[in-house]
Order: sequence, then structure tokens, then C-alpha cells
Amino acid sequence: MLNLERLRTLDALARHGSVSGAAEGLHVTTSAVSQQMAKLEREVGQPLVARNGRGIRLTDAGLLLAGHAARIISQVELAQADVEAQRGRAVGELRVAAFPTALRGLFPTALAALRRDHPDLRVCTREAEPEESLAALVRGDFDLAVAIDWHNKRMPVPGGLLRAPLLDDLADVAVPADHPLAGRTEVSLAEFAEDDWISWNEGQFCHEWLVFTLRGEGIEPRIEHIAEEHHTQLAFVAAGLGVCVTPRLGRGHVPEGVRLLPVRDPVRRHIYAVWRADADRRPSVRAALAALQAAGAAHPAPAPA
Repeated sequence: MLNLERLRTLDALARHGSVSGAAEGLHVTTSAVSQQMAKLEREVGQPLVARNGRGIRLTDAGLLLAGHAARIISQVELAQADVEAQRGRAVGELRVAAFPTALRGLFPTALAALRRDHPDLRVCTREAEPEESLAALVRGDFDLAVAIDWHNKRMPVPGGLLRAPLLDDLADVAVPADHPLAGRTEVSLAEFAEDDWISWNEGQFCHEWLVFTLRGEGIEPRIEHIAEEHHTQLAFVAAGLGVCVTPRLGRGHVPEGVRLLPVRDPVRRHIYAVWRADADRRPSVRAALAALQAAGAAHPAPAPA
């Protein structure tokens, strides 16, 4: 009889396209992936993977079995959801991903509540940008993810996923203390047409949103600095190197020399949870969603400094 864990390894290999990608998705070592595949090949009596340059590819038999493996794993997840729903208790392991400010701003409160109210549930969290976490959610690497839309630009959500709102988060423009607009009580984005900007990594949804929004204001943005973390962006602002948009959730300490200015037409992020439809009945997913929604409802958006 075929071993389910080895089928999971084959499924991960088919989805990720490499041994290292499969190992990362399964949270195991590359040698563990290779060992599981060697055992599975012995079970079926024929090669399932072949070398392809520096990487590997699935053989015809590997592709055939990988298709079956994906369906078997989906059925196992449905069975797990039904069993959990019948038992009515959140138990086992739940794998959750969130982008940095959500992880910092929501998860300490939500995870503490889950540990208190559901002691038999083990929640494993990973930091990941929304584009990455949604793709991993579809692959089955996570059970739930936290993602965002901006007020004027939505993030595409793949089919087969459900979503629920957690909170709306306002964002301000961060400027150096000696900026000509630093004393204002509110600003419009169009007033920063001549400023250098500090942005997120190119290709990320938030970077695309910033360029899209500024162009909508008639500004061709001069993005001089790229930084992943909001804290790094604010440090650049404090050094007088440019301006940035900074959301309030998870913002934390604002460096000396930075002024935060509300935007006249509010800049807002819609933060929501996403999970696979086939896991909708799992009490563990429902418990995590409730805890995140409670954390979102209780989160006071900090006033601008």
C-alpha cells in the first residue's frame, strides 16, 4: 500500500518543481525529500523523477502518480475537516502565514487567545508577503493566510479560497521633521510630486499599489530607495532621504525626526483572512479566524505622531 507521507512528498515535488522547494514547503530537509522519493520509487517499482540539467523533472509515471496524490491529499483534508467538525474541537496543528505588520500587530493577541481557549491546538506561524502566502495556501503549505487589499487596488485571490475581513487599517505619509509640509494636519498625495520616495520591493503588491496610486495623482514617482521593513523605511525618512507611506497597524516606535501626516482622502488597507474552501468546516480554522477577528476589532489604530 502506498504511504501517504511519501505521496505528500511527491505532491510537494510536483507543485514546487524542485527538491529544495518541496523541502521548504514541507518544512523538512532536502535529504528527507530524497529519501522519501527513493522509498516511493521502490514501492511502485519504477522511476518517478529524472535529472533535468541541474534540477529534476517528474517522469511520466511520476506525473501520473502525482495527479493521484493531489486528489488523495485533498480527500484526506476533507476527511480531517469532517472529523474535526464532528468532534467540534479545535485540535492538532494549524499552519498560518501573515505579512510582517499583521504578524506584529495582530498575532500576539490572537495566538495568546488561542492558546488559552484551545490548549490542544498547535498553531505554527510563518512570515510571508501576501502574494507568497496565497500561493502557498493554494499548494496546501498553509491552512490560513492573512492578506491585504488597498482602498483603490484589490489583490487577486485564487479560486477555491474563502475570505473574511479582519480590520481596515489607515496609513499616513511619513516625512522628515524639516520637510516643508511637516507642520500640516493633513496632506494630499499630489503635494509630494517633487519628493523622493521610499518603497517596498519591486514586484510586491504594495510597491505596485504605490506606483499605481501616485500615477493616479498625476505623479511619476521617483523611487530612490527600496526597503522591505517599515522600520527601515522610517529610518530612511528620519535621515532625510525621502518620504514613504506607512500603515498604522504594527507600526511601533516612530524615530525622532519623523512626522506622520494623515492623508486628506484616507489611504486605507483592507486586511482579511483567507483559507481553502475544503477546510471551511475545520474547527481549528474557525477558531483561528475568530481570534484574529477579535484581535482586529480590539486593535486601536494609533494616532499620527
